[in-house]
Amino acid sequence: MVVFNGLLKIKIREAINLKPTAWSLRHAVGPRPQTFLLDPYIALNVDDSRIGQTSTKQKTNSPAWNDEFVTDVCNGRKIELAVFHDAPIGYDDFVANCTIQFEDLLQNTSKHFEDWEACSDVRSEGSGLV
Repeated sequence: MVVFNGLLKIKIREAINLKPTAWSLRHAVGPRPQTFLLDPYIALNVDDSRIGQTSTKQKTNSPAWNDEFVTDVCNGRKIELAVFHDAPIGYDDFVANCTIQFEDLLQNTSKHFEDWEACSDVRSEGSGLV
């Protein structure tokens, strides 16, 4: 198994057309899915360690963050991005997630990787420097 050791720099750009889950609609009043706007943020993990969280964007299903995170990684296997709705009551609601394997990123023979990743409507731009 390929692992990553080095400096990880990742910029969370945007999410497009996020859909509220049935659970996040439980407190909604009025016409539900058509007009319900989320208060989304992204939690960023490397393997099982939280390395950051974006700011919360209010009342949008297509948020733009442009938040950047830099961390040292030792024996990293995957990057996980999880979108949550900042719920006013109780726990925050899961919306979408994306997992990117370092092995897939490192197949590029360069020491620098920069590209758009799109999965589960989450887009991020990342680079790893060895």
